Amino acid sequence: MTLPRTILYTGKGGVGKTSVAAATARRCAADGRRTIVLSTDPAHSLADVLETEVGPAPAPVAECLWAQQVSAQDELERQWSAVRAWLAQVLVDRGVDRIAAEELTVPPGGDELFSLLELKRHVESGEWDVIVVDCAPTGETLRLLSFPEAARWWLGKLFGRESQLLAAARPLARAFLDVSLPDEAALAEVQRLAENLVAMHEILCDRRSVSLRLVMTPDRVVIAESMRTFTYLSLYGYLTDAVVVNRVFPDAVDGGYFGAWRELQQRELARVDAGFAPVPVLQAPFFEAEVVGGAMLDRLAGEIFGTGDPAALLHDDLAQEFELSGGEGRLRLAVPFARKADVSLKRVGDELIVRVDGRQRTVVLPAAFAGLRPAGAALDDGALVVRFGP
Repeated sequence: MTLPRTILYTGKGGVGKTSVAAATARRCAADGRRTIVLSTDPAHSLADVLETEVGPAPAPVAECLWAQQVSAQDELERQWSAVRAWLAQVLVDRGVDRIAAEELTVPPGGDELFSLLELKRHVESGEWDVIVVDCAPTGETLRLLSFPEAARWWLGKLFGRESQLLAAARPLARAFLDVSLPDEAALAEVQRLAENLVAMHEILCDRRSVSLRLVMTPDRVVIAESMRTFTYLSLYGYLTDAVVVNRVFPDAVDGGYFGAWRELQQRELARVDAGFAPVPVLQAPFFEAEVVGGAMLDRLAGEIFGTGDPAALLHDDLAQEFELSGGEGRLRLAVPFARKADVSLKRVGDELIVRVDGRQRTVVLPAAFAGLRPAGAALDDGALVVRFGP
């Protein structure tokens, strides 16, 4: 089966991520590809951007284009009902109010996680040429899918002899501990979730057909968060094939109040170019009208992609890769055409400052590198490999 081209957009809330996702989907559909755009964002602004009704099931909104706002509640009931029932009863037995108990049975980030599993069904269905996902405004959902080893541990441990022991221990737990252990239905749901996590990780790490794109505005705080998200996506092996900088003041803005803002934006754009290189940086202007409806979305797509193909894989390699093993870390950073004399390093807090041929690049280090410092560096086939030690 040929896998669909899958593009996931993520970024800080309020940067126009939903509009960029919808614009991408409309352009792909206009090229004759069967395209679905789905939102896992609880805010559900996809319908407002498309100016049409969008529900919890895929529905046609234009020729070759379908849209869906995934219902977290429906997914929770489908994926987690037995576990919720067991947890709620345990909490109620301990004196927790029934309504509060129901709320406490949903794991943090669980609604987003279950919503994103809808992507797995669409990828495996074979119905689509292109899938565009408007993710929740955070990288946390994607990070939750980055623990396949933990999921495999659950599959190997909890559902081996341990599940048999749980079955034998249930009557004893109720009699002596006054607590009910999960039944077979709850254990089956947890097993299914663990299996789906492993499968989702494999789907998202398939760099031949799946990539993520970060959407941001040229503001310092937004760029800083995007850089952190970029670091964690790289850490877990997800391919970022482009970043989209939205709401850039055009050249026509000169002087006065907005001219000063444009100067600030241009300085921040230089940070984006340096910080995300060699990943392509795409730009969209600050339009004179709100980006809603087909005509404005098509204008947005034209500004971002020009005459190019929005479904193309715009960058096919990880710009930065992290490894951690035996108390030592390793960072591989793409620096094509650099020479040894051109490179210098300095760590400042959780940032690694890399200077190459007079240009500076800031790499946000993951939390796992907190106790490590640079111990050496070398150039290797167009990449800078930095070793970290205690």
